[in-house]
Amino acid sequence: MVIFVCAGCGAELTTPLSRVSLPVHARQKYGNGVQLPVLMESGTFAVDPDPWEGPRRMGDGVDPGGAETRGGRAPVHAVSAGTSGASVIAPGDIRGTRLIPEKRGGACCGLDGADGPNMACERCGLPVATRVDDCSLWQAVWLSSDVVRRVPVDGVHTAPLLSWAEVTEKGEKMSPVEPIATWGGRLGSNHYWSWSPRWEAAAGHALAHLLVASQGQPVAVPGGLTTDVFQRALDALLPTDGPKRRAVLAGPGQPSPDAGVDILLVPVHPQTGQTWTPETPTASAHLVPLPLGVWLWLVSPQPYPPVPASGRLPRDVLRDDPLPLLPSRPFRADRGTFQRTLARLPAARGPRLRAILGNLGRNTSAGFF
Repeated sequence: MVIFVCAGCGAELTTPLSRVSLPVHARQKYGNGVQLPVLMESGTFAVDPDPWEGPRRMGDGVDPGGAETRGGRAPVHAVSAGTSGASVIAPGDIRGTRLIPEKRGGACCGLDGADGPNMACERCGLPVATRVDDCSLWQAVWLSSDVVRRVPVDGVHTAPLLSWAEVTEKGEKMSPVEPIATWGGRLGSNHYWSWSPRWEAAAGHALAHLLVASQGQPVAVPGGLTTDVFQRALDALLPTDGPKRRAVLAGPGQPSPDAGVDILLVPVHPQTGQTWTPETPTASAHLVPLPLGVWLWLVSPQPYPPVPASGRLPRDVLRDDPLPLLPSRPFRADRGTFQRTLARLPAARGPRLRAILGNLGRNTSAGFF
């Protein structure tokens, strides 16, 4: 485990933390006036290899060269002027800092980090971190890589690295539907049932990889929820005529995919961020990463209990009174996550994917974003 210290004076800035993979929804902006929870679990941190914090360089589109120096492979609307490699932690794990009031940014309900670091080291005053807790943003503290250092903690052991078998056994499924809280008015907080923001971000991330794996051909995904999540967007963004490339769910504990499979939807290790790879990979199979909790639900969906449960309910059994409400609209992938992911893939330099990125504004009316 490590703690983060101020590079200026050496003051401790965090509790002991273990490194995990960066959530795909880390930079997601969801809805309007929505109360999103804390991004990271307490006691963990993740590193974003791309620049994150403000201020941002805006324009009618950043040229490919400028985008690539900031982590992209294609023109984008804006890039961060901050340093790469920021570490993100739960707000409750920060120590020894104070807010910088004049760096509030353009937020309406909290802090959005648009003005750059808004937290300073309490001892020396060096700006070291950016607190984000505005509506529609995941609550987090981002530690700037150029002004903090990681220091190992003596006598505190890091959690052991889990094998794929242990990960799938201990990992928790992520429900595709959850209650969403909004900022309350005169009558208090409001809630509604919706598709999970984390699922929408995961779908946007995976959809970008699916478009690369499609090689410009139609793609067919497995039936059920996987079809609900991906097929409408794939049919809208890809040709519908010609031979289809077949995608299947694959991973630890699953049957080996057929030799004719073109695309594998596989889990990402929650500690290392590594994508699962089959022991005998098919030469033509393209791997599409999914967060572990999403993948676990897709390979083994959680059914409603067929009859009311009696006695004390097991942890994974849903109550039948009342039944959870279902979303009122079809599933939509997160547009921002899709755009950021696709713009950072090397294949985005090609004319086909560049055209998709350029037409995103016109495609939103199709309802798959």
